[in-house]
Amino acid sequence: MAIRHPTRVVVGVIALLSTAAALPRRPSAPTAPPRVERIVLLMRHGVRTPLHGEVPDGTRTGAPWPVWQAPDEQITPHGAAALRALGRADRRWFAHAGLIPASGCPRDDAVRIWTNISPRTIASGDAYAAGLAPGCAISPGHRTEPGADPLFEPLSTHPAGFDADAAVASIDAYTGGAARLTARHRTALALLDRILACPAPGPCSPAATSTLRPSDDRRGIAVTGPIRAASGTAQVLMLQYLEGFPMARVGWGRATASDLARIGAVHAALFDLYSRPPYMMAFQSAPTAARIVADFTQADAPRVDMLVGHDTNVAALAALLGVRVQAPGFALGDPSPGGALAVALVRDAKGLAAVRLWYRSQSADAIRAASGDVTWRAIAMPGCALGPEHLCPLPRFLTRLRNGTVAAAGPGGGA
Repeated sequence: MAIRHPTRVVVGVIALLSTAAALPRRPSAPTAPPRVERIVLLMRHGVRTPLHGEVPDGTRTGAPWPVWQAPDEQITPHGAAALRALGRADRRWFAHAGLIPASGCPRDDAVRIWTNISPRTIASGDAYAAGLAPGCAISPGHRTEPGADPLFEPLSTHPAGFDADAAVASIDAYTGGAARLTARHRTALALLDRILACPAPGPCSPAATSTLRPSDDRRGIAVTGPIRAASGTAQVLMLQYLEGFPMARVGWGRATASDLARIGAVHAALFDLYSRPPYMMAFQSAPTAARIVADFTQADAPRVDMLVGHDTNVAALAALLGVRVQAPGFALGDPSPGGALAVALVRDAKGLAAVRLWYRSQSADAIRAASGDVTWRAIAMPGCALGPEHLCPLPRFLTRLRNGTVAAAGPGGGA
């Protein structure tokens, strides 16, 4: 496989198992535990312009949508600045943890940045690297041969054993059905309609019955309904705020920061369909789990492995680990631009290998300001969180990854 720089990428399925803004003027001292040996971060790309079709055709508004000053579907200059600030903040954390030096260029084998193939993820990796180690030869890599990268888009590679009927059954069991999922978010959907302020009568997002079925090619799922129709619209409104639009242009002046977090729950609900149900989670997270296993068990793995992908990736890994992510100013379970699940291999006081989790993120206000105000929030993994540092012994952690992804373990899979 051709790549931009020599590196080694683990994208196998679970058979391998057995992050130009200035620094804050007075940054708080970073906190990190000692004995961190390696860390893997799965990060969502930075602030981008809206995707084609993200606001569905037929969505009604009381006024035209604001125009973005950047090409469609790309990281914006502001988004890149926020990522550079994030990279600078991460450098301090990594240095405090003893993973890389505080200044100068890290060793060639100490940091690896791997991105998905979309321009927005590639540009995000470049911006982050420029903040993390300016002037250094850290060149983010990505797949260059045709086809999707299974690390970030596993279902697009048509994995062996994927059963669309089993996927639908798992989603129905997890959500109680698409109609019930919609009912749980009725208040947020009503708030979104108020912000859109479309002419009455009827909802502002395209009306559709909530349905869930296998896709026509049976290689995925097909979803309709208010959640599917409104989730992208809610995200575009949040992106206006993160990009730094004047508040008079954010939701046409009808949306506060608090409102955006509330309607963000509609965007987060999409992951209850695509990323969190156990069967979907297994296929969506298995390649990431395999990468983490390799990073924690192979002698030549980098000390810092940054994977730059999408919100679906972060949501799936969080589901595999039994946690929900939340950055300040965002809805619970709605991965923020630049936010990353950080999974670290550490040594406890007795020298035993264990795993710690954090969600590392900027707040919505910090992204809006493109500042390096970053939070590392420690996360306790349910059923595997010992002591005040919430350590999970490495063997138990590896077993959890294996058990959670067994459905995607190979041809025929099956839970």
